[in-house]
Parts: sequence; structure tokens; C-alpha cells
Amino acid sequence: MKTLLNIIWLVFGGLWLALGYFLAGVVCCLLIVTIPWGIASFRIAAYTLWPFGRMVVDKPGGTGVFPLLGNVIWLLVAGIWIAIGHVVTAFAMAVTIVGIPLAIANLKLIPVSLMPLGKQIVPSTTPFASTYPVRTYR
Repeated sequence: MKTLLNIIWLVFGGLWLALGYFLAGVVCCLLIVTIPWGIASFRIAAYTLWPFGRMVVDKPGGTGVFPLLGNVIWLLVAGIWIAIGHVVTAFAMAVTIVGIPLAIANLKLIPVSLMPLGKQIVPSTTPFASTYPVRTYR
């Protein structure tokens, strides 16, 4: 099921999103100061190509001052606009029944597009995993 959803996603929007993130990564890497955002953009591009069956988690040790400062700068410069774009395209995808899983995947991209530094993308066991792992308390 994950493979089928990923193929549908790739055809109906994932490829264009990934190309956009890839282009942003190239531009960020050309400007030497913004290389960390370029690397994060490449990571998000790979995630947007094949999002079902993967999820975003915090990197171990990725919650320092520099990732926080970098995320604030990213949020103000590009993150808000990218998140708005994801919400608009998710709404457009959710109009049809077939597009509802694609809309969910698009909404799943919002947290990592808002705050990309200090995050990593890992495989999950379910195609509709939450964006962040759920903690259980015993």
C-alpha cells in the first residue's frame, strides 16, 4: 500500500515539490553562508519524493542554540510561505476521495518545512505515521 500511495503521490505533486526543494537547496548551497539550509532542503526534497512510510523525528543532540537560531531565520524567510503553500495544495488534493491520503502527506510536510534544522527522516511501520512519534507513559 505504501508503494502505491508513493507512486500516486509522485505523479500528482511529489515530483514538483521535490524539484522545488532541490532548486532551493542548490541556491542555498551556492550562497556559502546558507549551506545548512541547503542541506536541509535536499533532505526535505528526498522526503517529498517518497513520504509514505517515513516520518520526521528530532535528531539526537539537534536541539542546540544554532539549530534554533537557524530555524527562526528559516521560518521568517521561507518557512511560513512554504507551509502556506502546503496547506493550499493539501486543500486542493483533499477535494477528491483519492486525494485525501495525498493531502495528509502534504500536511505531514509542514512541520519539517517550518523548522528543518535538527530533524531527521526515519522509516516508520505505518504509511500514515504521525509527524512525530507518540510517547507512551507507563
